[in-house]
Amino acid sequence: QAQLEESGGGFVQAGGSLRFSCVASGRAVSYYVMGWFRQAPGKEREFVAATNRRTDSTYYSDSVKGRFTISRDRAKNTVYLQMNSLKPEDTATYHCAVRIRPPPGSTTLPSFYDYWGQGTQVTVSS
Repeated sequence: QAQLEESGGGFVQAGGSLRFSCVASGRAVSYYVMGWFRQAPGKEREFVAATNRRTDSTYYSDSVKGRFTISRDRAKNTVYLQMNSLKPEDTATYHCAVRIRPPPGSTTLPSFYDYWGQGTQVTVSS
């Protein structure tokens, strides 16, 4: 059994900040890559950021680069997504996901990941 539990969503004004946490348990703690995706109503799921636990590499979509930072606490099996300078277009449900099978593959594709969290909602007002 693999579990991912997200927290940290909420309502914020444009320009504000939020930090998400995603705690992995069960099989999910053996992940190779953890990523964050978001999905706004009526839109497809969109890649946001990812971190490779073996290489310490991080990846960001162009839309969040320079504003969002993904980081990891190995001892807590937790990955964080710090979101600064939030914009109304960042409004979405955010999901964390992990891949426990060895790479290769594309970290930006939802199909790359094996397990998903339930999601946490962010609303950014203008």
